Amino acid sequence: MNVWNADLYDDKLSFVSNFGKGVVELLHPQKGERILDLGCGTGDLTYVISKSGANVTGSDFSEEMIEKARRKYPEIPFVIENGEDFQTDEKYDAIFSNAALHWMKQADKVVESVQLALNPGGRFVAEFGGEGNVQTVIRGIIETLSQDYGMDVEERNPWYFPSIGQYSTLLEEHGFRVSYAHHFDRPTSLADGEKGLNHWLDSFADDFFPEFSRKEKMKIYEKIKNKIKTNLYKDDTWIADYKRIRIVAIKKK
Repeated sequence: MNVWNADLYDDKLSFVSNFGKGVVELLHPQKGERILDLGCGTGDLTYVISKSGANVTGSDFSEEMIEKARRKYPEIPFVIENGEDFQTDEKYDAIFSNAALHWMKQADKVVESVQLALNPGGRFVAEFGGEGNVQTVIRGIIETLSQDYGMDVEERNPWYFPSIGQYSTLLEEHGFRVSYAHHFDRPTSLADGEKGLNHWLDSFADDFFPEFSRKEKMKIYEKIKNKIKTNLYKDDTWIADYKRIRIVAIKKK
């Protein structure tokens, strides 16, 4: 299971929240609405949503992330819960999620939980990694560990990157009408020059390297970078090969 460093997330990976502001615009929160931010991280977008006058709650599975969110935004309620099987007595007008759903591999359970938590006519607005997301980085990880260390690590992949058709079908099967769906490329610059991919691997890919010490991981990172540098390193910056899905789905009345 990935262990989150909330400070590193805010310091070196702020692009996650910055890009997510476009998803907040898609949500178009209204004053007085009850909104759940599912997989809220350290709460930056929860706060942006709150400025609309909506009554927003942030939730995340990571205790480290929620602790940081509570310190940053003490006026907003934040709860620790698993997005794959959360239950709530409160019904929401909208559920929002940015860069979190691809961590929830039991997607069927996630959509079921979202459907149960929404009012009839409520909307589910999300962005997450789609089919082909960071495929070059994943190839570098798997090739390095298999070729240089004789390891089969395919099953360690912590992510769920569906096609737009797969996810739309899943939503429709659970009583949603999909009103908007977009699968697009978004090459993403990683902060801190040569170290940019190290920060990304530290934060997001820890599931691949549980048995390695910090020193050993640094050696592995260099091997990975050498394999994919031609594809993803431009003008002293790592450019992650992101492919995202944005989706809006309405719970049928």
